[in-house]
Amino acid sequence: MKVAIFPGSFDPFTAGHESIARRALTFFDRLFIGVGINPNKQGFLTPQNRLCLIEDIFAKEPRITVKIYEGLTAEFCEAQRATHIIRGLRNSEDLEFERAIEALNRSIYPAIETVYLLTQSEHLHISSSAVRELYHFGAKVEHLMPHKIDINNYL
Repeated sequence: MKVAIFPGSFDPFTAGHESIARRALTFFDRLFIGVGINPNKQGFLTPQNRLCLIEDIFAKEPRITVKIYEGLTAEFCEAQRATHIIRGLRNSEDLEFERAIEALNRSIYPAIETVYLLTQSEHLHISSSAVRELYHFGAKVEHLMPHKIDINNYL
C-alpha cells in the first residue's frame, strides 16, 4: 500500500489544497492530511477547527484521514508509515523553499520521498494568507474555499 502525507498549517484549507489532495489520491492508496501546529504562530482557526473543516470536505473519501500533529513532519511521516510527502507548488519561490525542507526531512527520515504537484492554473492566486487577509477586510472568501464553505462556521 502506498501511503503519503500532505502536511501543512492549512489555516485555512483552501480550494487549492483540496485540489492537491484529490490529485494525490490518483497516485497513492492512502493519504494523511497532517494539520501541523507551530507553537510560534497565532492561528486564524484553531487546529481542531482546521481538522473539522478538512474532515467535512473529505467526509465521503475513506482513503483520507486528517490528523493534527506537533513536531517534525518527518517524524509524523514515520509514525504514519508514510513513504511520501505531498507538496503543492504555485511558483518557483515555493520550489526553492520546499527543496530545502525536503533535504531536512530526508536527513531525519531517509526513506521519505517528496512528490511535488503543480497547482492548477485556476488556483494559482489562492493561498491561506490571502484568504485570511481578505476575510480580515470583510471581503467574500467563499470562492477561494472548497465547495464554497462558509469560513464563519469554523471560527
